[in-house]
Amino acid sequence: MTSTIDYGNLMHSAMRSLIQKVLTDVQKDGLPGAHHFFITFDTMHPDVEIADWLSDRYPGEMTIVVQHWFADLEVTTEGFTITLNFGDNPETLYVPYDAIKTFVDPSVEFGLRFETQDEDDENLALGADAEEAPMEEMVEPEDEGQDAPKEAEVVSLDQFRKS
Repeated sequence: MTSTIDYGNLMHSAMRSLIQKVLTDVQKDGLPGAHHFFITFDTMHPDVEIADWLSDRYPGEMTIVVQHWFADLEVTTEGFTITLNFGDNPETLYVPYDAIKTFVDPSVEFGLRFETQDEDDENLALGADAEEAPMEEMVEPEDEGQDAPKEAEVVSLDQFRKS
């Protein structure tokens, strides 16, 4: 028995299980409504299977979009296989859950980010905080006639508290 509980690995396992459940549902029923996924993975992971030209083009990581057209989604306990179109060129990919770096469903503003021990050590070495800034949201273009953005205001909530 270890002297500590490894919450980091437990969380990663739970998050990968969530991805497996979501993809299994999509395999069975298709994508519901406006849901779609951006999945970023490590192309150098030893168990990733992608075409040579894709690994040459994306030597470190690659983000795939599962949205309008995909085929042959097969989900296992270790990863998933999917066929996607790359410029009218269908390619089959195998992505193990351990290779996934981010899983995002922008339709509901949901996202998961997996950090490796190497990234944590690098962040500490650089003096960076372990947490990353939130992802940018898609913003509707502003009207041309609007003034410049205003500074944020601090508002006291004391007046709304019950005495």
